Amino acid sequence: MKIAVIGTGYVGLVSGACLSDFGHEIICADLNQEKINALNNGRIPIFEPGLEQIVIENSANGLLSFTTDVADAVRQSEVVFIAVGTPSRASDGHADLEYVYSAARTIASAMDGYTVVVTKSTVPVGTGDEVERIIAEANRDADFSVVSNPEFLREGAAIDDFKRPDRIVAGVEDERARVVMSEVYRPLFLNQSPVLFVSRRTSELIKYAANSFLAMKISFINEIADLCEVVGADVQDVARGIGLDNRIGSKFLNAGPGYGGSCFPKDTLALVKTAQDNESPVRLIETVVNYNDNRKRAMARKVIAACGGDVRGKTIAILGLTFKPNTDDMRDAPSISIVTALQDAGATIRAYDPEGMDESQAIFNNVIYADDPYGAAEGADALVIVTEWEVFRALDLLRLAEIMNSSILVDLRNIYRAEDVEKNGFKYSSIGRPAIFTAANMVT
Repeated sequence: MKIAVIGTGYVGLVSGACLSDFGHEIICADLNQEKINALNNGRIPIFEPGLEQIVIENSANGLLSFTTDVADAVRQSEVVFIAVGTPSRASDGHADLEYVYSAARTIASAMDGYTVVVTKSTVPVGTGDEVERIIAEANRDADFSVVSNPEFLREGAAIDDFKRPDRIVAGVEDERARVVMSEVYRPLFLNQSPVLFVSRRTSELIKYAANSFLAMKISFINEIADLCEVVGADVQDVARGIGLDNRIGSKFLNAGPGYGGSCFPKDTLALVKTAQDNESPVRLIETVVNYNDNRKRAMARKVIAACGGDVRGKTIAILGLTFKPNTDDMRDAPSISIVTALQDAGATIRAYDPEGMDESQAIFNNVIYADDPYGAAEGADALVIVTEWEVFRALDLLRLAEIMNSSILVDLRNIYRAEDVEKNGFKYSSIGRPAIFTAANMVT
């Protein structure tokens, strides 16, 4: 099939690349000339494992192309995916649909013959109705269907998620659109990936409900971690104990500094606003949003406490800046609140992240960047692990103790065991665990 993807951000580029890998002929369109030039020269604007190879291979074999001529891409295609950004509006927290509606107007003016317009962007309930209205009013002769097809991609694992999905959700309102969407995803039928056909509004809500539930699960275990610290329990054992219940599951039960990224903060807030507008408030999600914001700031206080209650004039080494490993995404990363609060308290920050330092320079002022974890730690009064990159999981603790000014390790991801750290002379602080483990309470 010939498919256009409007938007070459994270979702659009991953979706377009993977669809071309299925054998579809994909045209990715974006108004950003610099980005399109880079893509046409094989340069990928985001870090996502495996993406560069797919883009280069399918560009070379003619299945994937990039253009700034959005209208021409639409005109050539029988399916058009809208994959533009829907950031939170600064004024009220609602999803900003300006780019979605602009894409709809371009599609209306350019479509040639029956076209299935697929909203891939995360949008509030009812957005598909508005897209349909915009196209119908702009082009009264248009023959088209509007479909909701939300993405469920994890940054750092997006290629695998797209090619081996848990489920494919398609919100359709007519049989013709259902047939076309079945053909788009036919290559996945061999993997027996379940395709869930629902109404368009139901599909739109599924996306928000899924992300909000996962965000709630993260906040739940973080609250339990706070309780564990007070009563002397181990949150990792608690998480394992409840996660083995298949009604609960073990995923998203890793206590830490709070969630961030491009989806959870934006989508939970958008769901709250949608529910309020429809006079059906979602109190649980409102609490999750507020708790997570407070959680990030609390992590800076935890670091300060580990340093004796004062970090003024001290150097704090931060390992990990992105909101999660295997991405360069800094959007709503916990590190932003942590670094800012520590700087406000008078600390000097030295940081290292395998992929996020270029992005972070547009966010932070007066942060010193190192070439590796040991460069960040040299002369530091405390070392703080914020993001659980694999390169941080087996640090040479003896070397760190020798090069640091004070042997303080604050592990906000619980990737070390207290006994292993403390035997190297460190004062160790982690999330939701007793300060010292004994052999009796260790689970292997």
